[in-house]
Amino acid sequence: MSRRLLYILFLFIPFVAYGQSFKQATKIGSGNAVGFGSGSLFNPYGEKDTTKSEHKEVPMEIHQWHIDELLGNAITVNADTLQHLYQNWHMTEGMNGEYNFLGNMGAPRQSRIFFNRETGTTYDFLQPYDYFIVNPGELFFTDTKSPYTNLSYNESGDKITGDDRFRAYFATNAGKKFGVGFLFDYLYGRGRFDNQSTAFMNFSLFSYYRSDRYNYHLLASRYHMKMAENGGITNDEYITNPEKTDAANSSFGTTDIPVHLESNWNRNELYTAYFTHNYNFGFNKRVRKDISADSLAAEVSRLMQEFRDTTTTTTPNDSLQMLHIADSIARHEAMASADYEMRFIPVARITHTANFESNRHEFIAHQTPYNYYADTYMPHDSLDRTDYWSIKNTVALTLREGFNKWAIADISAYASYKYSNYRLPDTLSNAAEYRRRYSEHTIMVGGIIESNRSKYFTYKMRGETAVSGDDLGAFLLEGEGKLNIRLLGQDAHIGVKAFTRNNRPSFYYRHFHSEHYWWDDNNLDKEFRTRIEGSFTLDKWRTRIKAGIENIKNYTYFANQSVPSGNGYLSRLTVAQESGNIQVLSATLNQDFKFGPLHLDTEFTYQNSSNKTVLPLPELNLYANLYLKFKIAKVLNTELGADVRYFTSYYAPDYSAALGQFVQQNQSDKIEIGDYPIVNIYANFLLKQTRFYVMYNHVNEGTGNMRSFLAPHYPMSPRALWFGLSWNFYN
Repeated sequence: MSRRLLYILFLFIPFVAYGQSFKQATKIGSGNAVGFGSGSLFNPYGEKDTTKSEHKEVPMEIHQWHIDELLGNAITVNADTLQHLYQNWHMTEGMNGEYNFLGNMGAPRQSRIFFNRETGTTYDFLQPYDYFIVNPGELFFTDTKSPYTNLSYNESGDKITGDDRFRAYFATNAGKKFGVGFLFDYLYGRGRFDNQSTAFMNFSLFSYYRSDRYNYHLLASRYHMKMAENGGITNDEYITNPEKTDAANSSFGTTDIPVHLESNWNRNELYTAYFTHNYNFGFNKRVRKDISADSLAAEVSRLMQEFRDTTTTTTPNDSLQMLHIADSIARHEAMASADYEMRFIPVARITHTANFESNRHEFIAHQTPYNYYADTYMPHDSLDRTDYWSIKNTVALTLREGFNKWAIADISAYASYKYSNYRLPDTLSNAAEYRRRYSEHTIMVGGIIESNRSKYFTYKMRGETAVSGDDLGAFLLEGEGKLNIRLLGQDAHIGVKAFTRNNRPSFYYRHFHSEHYWWDDNNLDKEFRTRIEGSFTLDKWRTRIKAGIENIKNYTYFANQSVPSGNGYLSRLTVAQESGNIQVLSATLNQDFKFGPLHLDTEFTYQNSSNKTVLPLPELNLYANLYLKFKIAKVLNTELGADVRYFTSYYAPDYSAALGQFVQQNQSDKIEIGDYPIVNIYANFLLKQTRFYVMYNHVNEGTGNMRSFLAPHYPMSPRALWFGLSWNFYN
């Protein structure tokens, strides 16, 4: 692995080295040695380059934004260069440790916080890997005054059981309007337990063009993801009571703990392409230079109102007419000054978005234990593979807010068409195997009303429904609003979110063919979900409270119907729906404290599910981070601390290796996980453009009840020392 990383680093040396500033060591013929970056390399004539300053300042300013995947709007975000919590960035369990996962870096995961899960009914093989997948709406598009490169590396352990992740991000501009870049991400988690390795790679290219009239954003990605499946350890007492097993032997290591499966893998090959572009209709208006883009609409409305006021009809001899003329001349002279400039005011926009996805999923099992699965539908030499591709086109028309007094919000109408194609293995009366094709299509229409003009109140409402195709009758209504007020002498924010959706379960809930799991049910009911959620924030007190309730009818899930056999069970899964209503109540408190250099950040989440058999959730989830924040020698920003994550015991979802998904536990043989704190200690640093950390993970291993499981029968990795580095380069 180290050799591979060296090769990768050499690939990026031209980008990095070119961006550094080298002084000329000597002229040719001086007899002195010359090195990389010397005049002999960049100035072969040995003369001073009079076109460049010897003390040129390299601009180190970047602006980044995300994209609204539906309409292609740019959403300004903070640059991805923050120091705080950087030591948790690489962790599969999430920045605040709120995910269940299989213990190894990059392994499948699922959030314990129900309101943080995907709200749709789409099931595909990539959901548990959202840790690694970068959706178009999550990519950082970058506008930079000089080529920008970020290299990051995280590693732990040795060459046998260690983990490595290398990430390279590059962005550059060709003028003020056009930019390009790429993202390269390589993850290799060898795993502390047997047959648990992960090997992921992502290479993405992106570009954009932004002007007053025309804009586009493009992202094309290719993912290769392979994960070894071990089915969990055979006996939990190897972790909870090692003295009762052969793990009591001093030479016994985690790789010696027996697991259920070997020579089993899940593999995904994913290709995506996303392209959105729009054209703006509007006019030019002279406004003050200090007016920001966010305030431009309000300023234009004010100027237009003044214009209407000054052009009020009067009699030719009215003295007021002369005053109006004089005012207009004075205003024209003022607007011609250096404090004003011509700005483009958008009135309407037409948008087209195209999104293509192609995924090949394959489960490879060279060895399967006897009596492990209850059913075998295809011979063992069959190809357990499914292929999927889809293309979606969306066209939208938007009337922009602020171009006159009646345009109090952005109003958008859109229509989309999605075509999906699937291939599953199938058989003809136990004869030859073949690939069966399925296709689906849907036409959706919808509208959005959104306003961000006021600094006191913003809102967004959206509605859409399927008017044709396989999802006919599906609909979505959602909205959110935010009110900014002054309370107790400080800024306070009140937010509300709500949605109602009625969606048909996705294709793989209705059809799935594999060697050991098989179902076809095109008559599943639509899943009906309604949620309302409110939040309250006090900036000065560093307090945020969020609470909500959701009702779900026809909740769709993977039911565990394992069959008793001897002293164990044979695995059998199917898709089921809970016809009754399930209510989920959730409340979260974020409270941060500061006492000089000492900081304490906390997050408490309470949840309650009315049906814990079908939808189990921990009642309490906690994250706390205690750290000292200070500077060393006035330049090295330092955070020294420890954080802890904890959740109460519950019957967490199990994981199915052959399905690659989290599923309901076997109700006849279920176990609880939780009630076990996980503590990390760390030192986190920022020096100019470089972030780095040292972290000792899971320092409390082997203490308390020793139930260090984040999924049933999948123990988390033992204590380990982590190191991470993120380095920014500017040309």
